[in-house]
Amino acid sequence: MSSMVSVVCILGGFLLLVKGADWFVSGASGLAHRLGIPPLVIGLTIVAFGTSAPELAVSVTAALRGANEIAVGNVIGSNLFNLLVVAGASAVLCPLCADRTLLRRDLPCSIFAALLLTGMLMLDHNITRPEAIILLLLFACMLTWQLRSTKASHETGTEEHRSGWVLAAVIVVGIGCIVAGGEFAVRGATGLARAFGWSESLIGLTIVAVGTSLPELVTSIVAARRGENEIAMGNVVGSNLFNILCILGVSAVLHPITVAPTAMIDAALLTAASMLFWLAARRGVLSRAMGAFMVFLYAAYTGYLIVR
Repeated sequence: MSSMVSVVCILGGFLLLVKGADWFVSGASGLAHRLGIPPLVIGLTIVAFGTSAPELAVSVTAALRGANEIAVGNVIGSNLFNLLVVAGASAVLCPLCADRTLLRRDLPCSIFAALLLTGMLMLDHNITRPEAIILLLLFACMLTWQLRSTKASHETGTEEHRSGWVLAAVIVVGIGCIVAGGEFAVRGATGLARAFGWSESLIGLTIVAVGTSLPELVTSIVAARRGENEIAMGNVVGSNLFNILCILGVSAVLHPITVAPTAMIDAALLTAASMLFWLAARRGVLSRAMGAFMVFLYAAYTGYLIVR
């Protein structure tokens, strides 16, 4: 596969991933509204899954194709991009106020998930099936905890005028685009890595990670501009938890993942970035200056990846 064809595959895959995620969230949210599911529950489940669906498609496809570095690099790179760029850029546009529940429950859980991933990789450079099952069980427990501790809202949200069949069709088309986009993105990324002699780890941590994080970036920036702080920050933390516990869990259950030693460094940096985000948020407001500093840190990390 030539480098030009690889680039076309990557761009086409990202387009399918972003549009597929958008259609999936739109259809699933509409169907949930018709079924009377509270809007807050929709946000914690459907929207969180929808914005992370590109990462899920890419990592699962990469794991099944044996491209382990892309599978893990995509998750770690996406999480770093979410913390430093998505949250940072959102704060630059509009300082973000930290929700108390986010500080006490979700951010510590995110730090714990990053520490757990680092420990698993340091143990034997592998994520085995038993370890993957642990990740999935933790994800199920975390999701149950979130839903039980959330008071159901009595708001009905916007009225949904589309029929159930139309919404189901939108969901199916969205899922199809996500799956196809994941396949194209992985094929293009592996082809580009071979054409230029780049490592799969570099491709996964940079190009693929940024591309699959576009839904989170768009969602959080739009939310920040509208002053919806809980959505902007909750989207970042929720997606990061989903990426580590669910996506790596599903990927490693299907095909155990072995990574290079450098993945431990990246996972440790993710843990450090998670703690930095938590400490910055504990001040009550994520300021424009801190947001700009976080974006700078991501640029420095990208430079480190290129030269290492």
